[in-house]
Amino acid sequence: MDKQNSKYRWVVFATVLFSYFIIVSQRTAPGLISDQLMKEFHITASTIGALTSIQFLAYAGLQIPIGILSDRFGPNRFLIAGTLLNGIGTLFYSIAPNEAVLFAARLLVGLGDATIWINLVLILSQWFKVNEFVGLLGWAGMSGSFGSIMATVPFSSMIAAFGWRKPFLTFGILIILTGILLYFVLVQKPKKWESAKNVSVNEHSKREKTFTILRRLVSSRQAWATFLCHFGIVGTYVGFIGSWAVPYGMSVYGMTRSGASQLIMIGLIGAIIGAPVTTWISSRLKSNKKPYIVVQIIIFLSWFSFLLFNGKPPYVMLIALFLIIGYGNGASALTFAVVRKSFDIKEVGVVSGFANTGGFLSAVLLPTIFGKVLDHFQHASSSVGYHYGFFIPVIFSLFAIFGGILIKESSSEVQTKETTLRSNEI
Repeated sequence: MDKQNSKYRWVVFATVLFSYFIIVSQRTAPGLISDQLMKEFHITASTIGALTSIQFLAYAGLQIPIGILSDRFGPNRFLIAGTLLNGIGTLFYSIAPNEAVLFAARLLVGLGDATIWINLVLILSQWFKVNEFVGLLGWAGMSGSFGSIMATVPFSSMIAAFGWRKPFLTFGILIILTGILLYFVLVQKPKKWESAKNVSVNEHSKREKTFTILRRLVSSRQAWATFLCHFGIVGTYVGFIGSWAVPYGMSVYGMTRSGASQLIMIGLIGAIIGAPVTTWISSRLKSNKKPYIVVQIIIFLSWFSFLLFNGKPPYVMLIALFLIIGYGNGASALTFAVVRKSFDIKEVGVVSGFANTGGFLSAVLLPTIFGKVLDHFQHASSSVGYHYGFFIPVIFSLFAIFGGILIKESSSEVQTKETTLRSNEI
């Protein structure tokens, strides 16, 4: 049976999206307990920043290799292995007796997380037709945003009720079970298509040498444009939410943990809105570049507003800023729209990995630098440290604007070519 015409593809879709939902929920959840970890393990803000960064460093460092390997050998087993690693890392995190185990656990989570998005994209491209794929990719992005919402008020409430270890233990076990489910859905059940998959793998093995692909990638203006766009929009958002957003609300505004996590939820609502709305605007304008640059400028101005108000804007404005910055993160789906329209389908995996590397390189740098700034101003009032810390996302968001300017509008010929190539491969 043809994968792209089978009803079973919706089982694959639901299972893969659930795995992405549950994994993303643990991407930023540690940010809810930064202050608790500092007290329990007697560690500094810089250490917390490094703890967040090691996860995103593993993610960023593996994006290009995972893209190449998944393109060549297929995405199923990479997604399953990554899910299991993520679950094991989350489980170890919940029982960590010292900071060394915390670092090892978050490294495992980062290694697992690195495999998820790229392989999700490739799996959906195998099971769905091109005209279905773009819309479903938007739903995938939304499932990730809902996963991030799970890591705000709901997860914060679990922490308040049971302490921080039990919720992480529960989710670690759940993610491991999800990895087992993926094995049955993606590998065991569709054995009837195994021969077709082997042909696909053999075709992949005949591709250009890896060095040739990488050399062309790093010399591509369009690839660097997507890298910089993701660096400036995604990294600043993920890096701040994943480490300092909750402590910021608690220390600067005197919020409870639950109250501070509600601010993050507002940002995530913005992210849920951002992907479909910006994509719709882009299709109406028949341009990815124009709406993306507008979004990037607005994000820059939003981060700059924190500086104008010395790190403590009025509460109503704070809500609006979180919503807008979250919207920008959702709008970053345009990065992959640019990739898909600009590159041959056989290179979409590795270029997507390259773009993702930009976003999570930023997510690595921001928490660490932000933590060092906070440590430097630890004897001043809390708002002072955060005021100077906000210089970091302001500077980083300028890279996104530059990346948007570098984007070249692509012709429809690439899309047509991709459709033909995909139909030949599947």
